[in-house]
Amino acid sequence: MAKTEKTSTDPLDDKILRLLLDNSRQSYREIARKLSISVATVMKRVQLLEKSKMIKGYTALLDYEKLGYDVGVLIEVRISKGKLLEMERRIASHPNVAAVYDHTGNFDCLILAKFKTRKQMDKFLKHIQTWDFVQRTETMLILNTLKEAPIKI
Repeated sequence: MAKTEKTSTDPLDDKILRLLLDNSRQSYREIARKLSISVATVMKRVQLLEKSKMIKGYTALLDYEKLGYDVGVLIEVRISKGKLLEMERRIASHPNVAAVYDHTGNFDCLILAKFKTRKQMDKFLKHIQTWDFVQRTETMLILNTLKEAPIKI
């Protein structure tokens, strides 16, 4: 019988995911030791979580301000004529864009972006405002970031 793709987690998966969120560089052996399970079990579970796209990838958490990205903005965008997904994909491909969200309300999507200078931000805004189907934008400058982290499951 073929294995089906994983569609939910169980308590052991959740424990593995929490440990990976705390430190994705720890080895399967370390995770197994912390959970008192076999390395093979950890490996199998992580592979299934990756295959099902519950784990999308692994990355480092960066301090963008220390790297010179001092201008963080939230940009709301109103998009016309049923071109929402096309425009969102186009916006999401920009290297300074960290996130693009569909949402309800007066605007269609919200962009989280980080720039090294106000001039870079201004250039980006003026660029997307020239696109067909972008009706309006509203930009909010992020003054302080109190928390920016993955949620704990």
